[in-house]
Amino acid sequence: MTTEGTCQVEDAELHVRRGGDGPPLLFVPGGIGSADSLKSLASRLSSAYTVLVYDRRGHSRSTDRSAGSITVERQADDARAVIEHFGFGKALVFGTSAGAQIGLALAARHPEAVAGLVSHEPPAVRLLPDAQEWLDFADEQVALTREGKVFEAFKEFVASIAGAGLPDAKAVRLPNETEWQRLFCRELAEIYRYLPDVETLRRGGVPIVLAAGQGSRGYYHYRPARALALELGLPFVEMPGAHLAPQRSSAEFAAALTEILGELLT
Repeated sequence: MTTEGTCQVEDAELHVRRGGDGPPLLFVPGGIGSADSLKSLASRLSSAYTVLVYDRRGHSRSTDRSAGSITVERQADDARAVIEHFGFGKALVFGTSAGAQIGLALAARHPEAVAGLVSHEPPAVRLLPDAQEWLDFADEQVALTREGKVFEAFKEFVASIAGAGLPDAKAVRLPNETEWQRLFCRELAEIYRYLPDVETLRRGGVPIVLAAGQGSRGYYHYRPARALALELGLPFVEMPGAHLAPQRSSAEFAAALTEILGELLT
């Protein structure tokens, strides 16, 4: 049985969904923040877990009345609110891409709410020796979007992601254009500039697995997970597929994720 509702948070209302049965498992979406992007994966995990999903603030069916940049810390507070909304004191957490950064912030800010975290390809580029290149890259997408060139920003962004792919056409209408505008103008720079709090994560005691896709080897979004795992002395796991495997290869990805989550619970 699946239930949907609204979770009230500061300056926003989050559209939330709960399905399945078992230990609570929160999914934090990446990209343009839609719970539906992880719908297939959630369905596959719902036989073993009570899966909690939500649209990030201002995306899809969620609202946002705030102004300016949306910090990763604020989004982590939103994630905690979703866990509490459904009556749980803590939950396992799976986050991918931007959601992986949010998951790391959640574990640092609210360790009491996280039973375990799988952080899949967090773009924590400040951990990398070529960090400035990727910070500049994020700023470029912001600048293009503010100049009204959101499709150009989208093409550059997608081209940087392993396995994302882009239709080979000169003129393609960008679906969900307002969602991409929001990501680029209000979130992307904050997501890339967020540096996981290594010392707090060490002290917090949350079991964490850093993960990246086999198909992402060599890409900037693969390397931070490995670097952070080394910093924390925690496991680094290669998972099936590339950056979008949670959405595009949900069966294979779900099998690997189920194994990792089982280990976190033992």
